[in-house]
Amino acid sequence: MSLHDTLDAWIDAHFDEEVRFLQALVQVPTDTPPGNNAPHALRTAELLAAMGLEAERHVVPAGDVHAYGLQSLTNLIVRRRYGGDGPVIALNAHGDVVPPGDGWTHDPYGGEIEDGRLYGRAAAVSKSDFATYTFALRALDAAQAAGLALNGGVELLFTYDEEFGGELGPGWLLERGLTTPDLLIAAGFSYEVVTAHNGCLQMEVAVHGTMAHAAIPHTGVDALQGAVAILNALYALNDGYRAITSQVPGITHPYLNVGRIEGGTNTNVVPGKVVLRLDRRMIPEEDPVAVEASIRQTIAEAAASRAGISVEIRRLLLARAWQPDAGNARLVQALQRHGEAVFGEAIPARGTPLYTDVRLFGERGIPAAIYGAGPRTVRESNAKRADEHLVLDDLRRATKVVARTLAELLAVPGGTDAASASATA
Repeated sequence: MSLHDTLDAWIDAHFDEEVRFLQALVQVPTDTPPGNNAPHALRTAELLAAMGLEAERHVVPAGDVHAYGLQSLTNLIVRRRYGGDGPVIALNAHGDVVPPGDGWTHDPYGGEIEDGRLYGRAAAVSKSDFATYTFALRALDAAQAAGLALNGGVELLFTYDEEFGGELGPGWLLERGLTTPDLLIAAGFSYEVVTAHNGCLQMEVAVHGTMAHAAIPHTGVDALQGAVAILNALYALNDGYRAITSQVPGITHPYLNVGRIEGGTNTNVVPGKVVLRLDRRMIPEEDPVAVEASIRQTIAEAAASRAGISVEIRRLLLARAWQPDAGNARLVQALQRHGEAVFGEAIPARGTPLYTDVRLFGERGIPAAIYGAGPRTVRESNAKRADEHLVLDDLRRATKVVARTLAELLAVPGGTDAASASATA
């Protein structure tokens, strides 16, 4: 058997175990907010230990976690060193996810399987890649035990704050030097390799007026009317973004979304305060400082058009875009080549309008690529919607692609391969 056949056969032989592992991960909620995610890390570490993989548990101090708006957070690292001076390749997936919301026809924490699909919150994004990366590593270990000479190492990084920006997950590990990989593969989908992504600016705008009885509204200042003026100005700004085009394939233009509005005290009271939360996606070519300044100016000018209205603007998140990087060429090409071989179709490399933790590695000069188990589009998987699911055949094949890629990048040139290894070692 060839090396690739050996890796593939090991994954096929252990695939039922891989599915059970993913089901167990889905069955422990990691809704963020509230972000009580340390129990999931503990359960993951227990499951890894049962497979012979020791996970370091890096507990983020409670004060830092609470100040961040979460309840508990433990990051996991599994280290596998094969010797020599070859590259260390990190595989990063996040376990936190938005709450399930309404409309489910399957238990969001059940891990139910129907028609070849595994259902549950985070089944696709991205507990699936806890499984992809764990079993790719185990397949590599089996090939090494059977004779494959390897040079370098692999790290599994399982983190829990992607929904909040990644600063206490990958950012925290990188800042403390707990991981310093040479290359990174991060959680993604199976039918493309992502090599760049948008940035994201999130802001909170508190619009202040003066409360008054609804029977005598002239004695107050309606904060909602001020908010409407601001909203109209922001949406006009958003319309203009269509004229700004990114040169990165897969990324179109900037856009702005107001995702949350709350305010007022009662039906018969002129609202004295309305709070807006907005999300501004930035293409890689944009300057975040200029983007934020433009939005602040737009809000201030709109507020000034309404007498008695004042605003407070607070930045909630600034996630810079992940820029294209020629340093990841060998990694990207390996994923594409093995992806095409396993899936039987070309696997394009392009950008995505999403933002991810990968930018934190890119800011430190670590070449990276986004690839893992999942469908062609976010919508197909129902990620962040009811009935999120993963096609199990995508999990099986993505695991093979990642295992083959690791073997290629870490194999000793001219060393003993695993051609004669048992497929079920």
